[in-house]
Amino acid sequence: MLNDIKKSINAHYIKLEGENKITAVLLPLIKKNNEFHILFEIRSSNLNSQPGEVCLPGGKKEDGELPILSALRETTEELNLKESQIEIFGGIDTIITPFNLIVHPFVGYLKIDNIDEINCNKDEVDHVFTVPLQFFIDNKPKVYDIKNHFKFPSNFPFKKIPKEENYPWKKGIYPVYFYEYDEYIIWGITAKIINNFLSIIKGLS
Repeated sequence: MLNDIKKSINAHYIKLEGENKITAVLLPLIKKNNEFHILFEIRSSNLNSQPGEVCLPGGKKEDGELPILSALRETTEELNLKESQIEIFGGIDTIITPFNLIVHPFVGYLKIDNIDEINCNKDEVDHVFTVPLQFFIDNKPKVYDIKNHFKFPSNFPFKKIPKEENYPWKKGIYPVYFYEYDEYIIWGITAKIINNFLSIIKGLS
């Protein structure tokens, strides 16, 4: 029995416990007017999830697919670009949210001469726009801390735990980031990815 347990553990692929939606996105850099910009999408108003919001190219990871390939596939599908037009440099810090969403962000470069070369998939993307990288370097995001708390079902067995309803549950804080550029609000996970990227390249400007 002990050997069987050992074999099972050694053969087990370590993953995050629980039911999680795993996604991958690309932070795409382009050259525009002799300076680097970050390209963003405005999600189609026809989408069920977050219609009309600012986002980065990306989406759900398919079974057996490496996150970096998910980011590449989703970017080609949403922007109608060829894989040869996208150079992925590598990944940055994974984001694990309190709402069972895991995001693997990658940074890359779009090998295009003009943003007009992008013919968006209108089923998913309303339009794209760019923001100079220098804007983010010069402007820190506003950050709002949200406190997490538990909402218990009516049949939760408080009587079975110490201190019952007064049990000292752990609390967490989830920071929400905001950038404002012209008429665009870049916030949430997208803004958090940008902020993390800026912390990695700090000092390169």
